[in-house]
Amino acid sequence: MNTTDLKLCFIGFGEAAEAFWSGMDHSPVSSVSSYDVLTETPGTTAQQAMQTRCDALQVPVCASLEVAISEADIVISVVTADQALAVANATAPLMHKGTLFLDCNSCAPQTKQASAGVIEAAGGRYVDVAVMAPVNPARNRTPLLLSGPHVDDAKVVLDALAMNATIEPGPVGTASSIKMVRSIMVKGMEALFAECVLAGRLAGVDTQVLASLEHSHPGFDWEKRAGYNLERMTQHGIRRASEMEEVCHFLNHLGLEEPLSASTVRWQDRLGHSGIVADPANYADTTDAMIKTFQLTPMKEVQR
Repeated sequence: MNTTDLKLCFIGFGEAAEAFWSGMDHSPVSSVSSYDVLTETPGTTAQQAMQTRCDALQVPVCASLEVAISEADIVISVVTADQALAVANATAPLMHKGTLFLDCNSCAPQTKQASAGVIEAAGGRYVDVAVMAPVNPARNRTPLLLSGPHVDDAKVVLDALAMNATIEPGPVGTASSIKMVRSIMVKGMEALFAECVLAGRLAGVDTQVLASLEHSHPGFDWEKRAGYNLERMTQHGIRRASEMEEVCHFLNHLGLEEPLSASTVRWQDRLGHSGIVADPANYADTTDAMIKTFQLTPMKEVQR
């Protein structure tokens, strides 16, 4: 595959797309475009903020999906999990035959397989891409897993862009299965931290609890992790909730109940919609903001 004249299109231009593009090697790229639903309504705060970001990165913002992919031979889909299949459905009839469609969304394997069917039926080449770590600060070097029948071509392209991709042998859904099962732990741990430190703060014993956990599991730096995880949830909880909905869908497909992951959905969504601006270095201030936002009453005040 020719890697000296790549025409890229990002569908969705949030944190992931911005991180990938800002770090990747642009020398093989002859054109780049972007489309995001936030750009459909000119003059909104969200549209203006995205336009400013894209202008700074010299990425043209297109008013429609059709315009955005009109020249693309590489489409990189980085939207919320609940929109991934809708994007595949919308893109399929508009793209050129042979277009590589890199689905980087955090979806259940069944959702990825449905998207693959739509893209392949339209003559595209679908690749299941699992993003295996936060995109910042690693940006283009964030580990990616690739699965499906077109992984060799995708690997050549991503290598040319200085991305960090590894082939995971197997059909579409293999890479996303690894991602989904991993998210049970990663996003679930974030939810457990939120519940633990909030309860500790309400009971007035948060510092003792974290100290006890550090004593039992030294080197984990529980206080630092608490601040970091709360910040992740307040900033990205809505997107994480969508991802965990996909995890629940996957677990149901496996014949498993998902009470823990369903609760993770609720915690991620609750923090994501809270409007709290968290300081990753100070879990206590974040939990105090949670107490105020959720109108909770600390135990000492109840006992007065």
